[in-house]
Amino acid sequence: MTDAPTPDGTAADAAGSTTATVAPDATPGLQAGARPLLAQRRGHEYTRILAYGAARGEHVVPNDDLVGPIDSSDEWIRQRTGIVTRKRAGQDVEAVDLAEAAAREAIAKAGITPDQIGVVLVATVTHTVATPSMASLLAERIGATPAAAYDISAACAGYAYGIAQADSFIKSGIAEYVLVIGAEKLSDVVDPTDRSISFLLGDGAGAAVVGPSDFAGIGPSIWGSDGSKWDAIGMTATYKEWAAGAPRPTMRQAGQTVFRWAVWEMVKVAKQALDAAGVTADQLAAFVPHQANIRIIDEFAKQLGLPESVVIARDITTTGNTSAASIPLATHRLLDEHPDLSGGLALQIGFGAGLVFGAQVVVLP
Repeated sequence: MTDAPTPDGTAADAAGSTTATVAPDATPGLQAGARPLLAQRRGHEYTRILAYGAARGEHVVPNDDLVGPIDSSDEWIRQRTGIVTRKRAGQDVEAVDLAEAAAREAIAKAGITPDQIGVVLVATVTHTVATPSMASLLAERIGATPAAAYDISAACAGYAYGIAQADSFIKSGIAEYVLVIGAEKLSDVVDPTDRSISFLLGDGAGAAVVGPSDFAGIGPSIWGSDGSKWDAIGMTATYKEWAAGAPRPTMRQAGQTVFRWAVWEMVKVAKQALDAAGVTADQLAAFVPHQANIRIIDEFAKQLGLPESVVIARDITTTGNTSAASIPLATHRLLDEHPDLSGGLALQIGFGAGLVFGAQVVVLP
């Protein structure tokens, strides 16, 4: 009888005993068994979000302050976006400053010290330089060095991408704790005369500490991209064009293209995230979509069939669209206003420039 290999690299005979076996070496010139076995590490079976932190721009900017250059009105902006005011930071404040404030709050609430953080992930599209990363500077500021640190350029889906990676890192043993931050100062890339997006944008940072758990606190992530709509949201010029004399690059979007894609395609992704987590809409305590537009949020809720018991994040009303920061900022506010949501399930989904998307069901800390 031929011995059958077992998962640990041995072979079992008919009596059930095991003997060591050596797989044939495919590398020319090496004797069988000459290659050493590489040690592997495993992390924790489960992860969860331990705590959130938040920081918003210090200035409250009402619609009336912005309507002149775009020949609009407060009523028009409210009806189409749900925004009444947005938060913007002062000239001397950078996105990394907001990120630091949010990070310190999240770390303190998580009950850990910065030196326990193994990876720092910053989702942002508004870092002031192409390199080095905001994450490496942030790690130094908060005392997380020598944690691995890098930025995620996935726009409004960046935070959801970061949560997916943090979950994987802890399960694989790469890190014990991961700091995930969405940080944006979008007022730096605003053209006040642009009617497509300028009045939407705000400044802020939201942070989450992800760590090991004795129960499943982060469901499977559903993420992806649609590069066929690459130019639906972006900048008005490249850095190369700017250096050659083009006006300073600012944000713009093809509003109707983005709206239709978000409403019809992203609902499918949200449903996939629910299915992957093995839960139904009526089991949710909260729904936290990217704070892009109140009409998109309301249509999401309708298409998902969310019952009235599900609390829906509408942070956009007073914060504006903060891209990668919007989901953690909105979640932070929900927990402040509804502490009873702690321990409940939240469906979060981010979507934006790329076009990119990411979603998962999480247990609220």
